[in-house]
Amino acid sequence: MDRPLLNRRLAEFGTTIFAEMSALAVRTGSINLGQGFPDADGPEEVREAAVRALRDGRGNQYPPGPGIPELRTAVAAHQERFYGHRGLSYDPDTEVLVTAGATEAVAATLLALLEPGDEVIALEPYYDSYAACIAMAGGRRVPVTLRPDPEAGSYRLDLDELRDAVTDRTRLLLLNTPHNPTGTVLSAGELAEIARLAVERDLLVVTDEVYEHLVFEGEHLPLASFPGMRERTVTISSAGKTFSFTGWKVGWVTAPAALVTAVRAAKQFLTYVSAGPFQYAVAEALALPDSYYSGLREDLRTKRDVLARGLSDAGFRVYAPSGTYFITTDIRPLGHDDGFAFCRALPERAGVVAIPNAVFYDHKDEGAPYVRFAFCKRKGVIEAAIERLSELRKR
Repeated sequence: MDRPLLNRRLAEFGTTIFAEMSALAVRTGSINLGQGFPDADGPEEVREAAVRALRDGRGNQYPPGPGIPELRTAVAAHQERFYGHRGLSYDPDTEVLVTAGATEAVAATLLALLEPGDEVIALEPYYDSYAACIAMAGGRRVPVTLRPDPEAGSYRLDLDELRDAVTDRTRLLLLNTPHNPTGTVLSAGELAEIARLAVERDLLVVTDEVYEHLVFEGEHLPLASFPGMRERTVTISSAGKTFSFTGWKVGWVTAPAALVTAVRAAKQFLTYVSAGPFQYAVAEALALPDSYYSGLREDLRTKRDVLARGLSDAGFRVYAPSGTYFITTDIRPLGHDDGFAFCRALPERAGVVAIPNAVFYDHKDEGAPYVRFAFCKRKGVIEAAIERLSELRKR
């Protein structure tokens, strides 16, 4: 057979660096600060809720296509609880859709809303599934690059560059805030300008807000709550990051009924339904008290600060995140400028795994000297990694 076995638009993505680096961590016995999954499970009461659902036979067969009513109601209540003061609310029967994690939500949304040739503007660097999903939908990705400000120790969005990227072929904006991998949290002013642009150019907007509760500076403001945005915004979130159950793959979409109907039409041919018993547990998780959410945030803030200090002491230039559980670092002070080579050598050199940020870029040179570390790990694990990394400065 002479024809390639993988669609040419997907072939460019190949095996993900995440799988490669996680396998390298196992092979070398390294501490894995690369892939963003917690090393401790979430709340015991939520795990018990999943066990009860299994034992009671709830969700062991196909759940309803849009998701179980209990979870859809909980998602709508969650939005009202945290963002109702901004006028944001959704009908659980028509404006909420449960998905197999946020990744499927992104895929189903782009497959539903794009026609071949449509342009999608995404903030670069971006999570690698965005590029793959745009390709599968036949769209054309147009990156607008967040650029590091070494003096501020953070990344910045150039709103003029974003505006200039919009053409007559632009169909939608794909945003992620809080932003992986840079940890940027878009401000009220930035979001207001994005909203004005979307209304002015009649654009759809898809927002990936899975880190909505992991904000350390500033606050998370859903773009859908800005004037003119609710009717044109598909908002995506999930249980994985908020409750430390990344393996459950329970996500959701909130949007006007017409957009939810479109996304569901694509989603039914992807997983159809998923995670039946876990949906009941996540419904209970969303009702956890405010102390849970504040405790999660403060725990991660402490771990961020510990890792940021350790990385700085080891010789990295650190861009401390305002949100998420990732830290981006510049490796040039250590005498390196190739993130891929640095990360592939790091397990042998120091027994730690990180991710090269260039994998998140179309413009690979922009991300070449940066690497990402995750701090969603136990404090002792982070401290052990810091001890190992401290050896880099001695060599």
